Amino acid sequence: MKKHRCGWCIGDDLYEAYHDQEWGKPVYDDATLFEFLILETFQAGLSWITILRKRENFRAAFDGFDYKKIAHYTEDKLNELQNNASIIRNKLKIKSAVTNAQNFIKIQEEFGSFSNYIWAFVNGKPIKNKVENYKEAPANTPISDAISKDLKKRGFKFVGSTVIYAHMQATGMVNDHEVDCFRYHEV
Repeated sequence: MKKHRCGWCIGDDLYEAYHDQEWGKPVYDDATLFEFLILETFQAGLSWITILRKRENFRAAFDGFDYKKIAHYTEDKLNELQNNASIIRNKLKIKSAVTNAQNFIKIQEEFGSFSNYIWAFVNGKPIKNKVENYKEAPANTPISDAISKDLKKRGFKFVGSTVIYAHMQATGMVNDHEVDCFRYHEV
């Protein structure tokens, strides 16, 4: 019997695997939260499948998404990234990865972990929405507005409310699986 999935992923093996194994699953690990933050910031203005197809290229180019290394990237490394055709070569987004890594570490120092910080916005547990059709899911919410505003105040870049809401969906802070999707009750 075929599993019912959210409509947005159907028809692409990579998309379906991502949907089935990762999307909407609560993430409390700082390294993974940072990876999704980097990927979401690069996704701004592009489709998620574009980023997903380049994910392993990003992983290789950005030292496995190691925020401690990224926080110390030199101009030479930034130039190398800007010339790397296997990733999105947006100069401002590349520079923002460094700034965001530095600020990510500051949040860890202040809150004990980035996870403690970000999950506090939803009282530590996922918000379970009742999305009938993925096209009806919100692009942002008052919570993503608040997180975005706070991150910007802390110096983060490319963290608009829509980017943050996509991050919340990806990391399971909100469950926006369609109610008849097999993952809805699993996450």
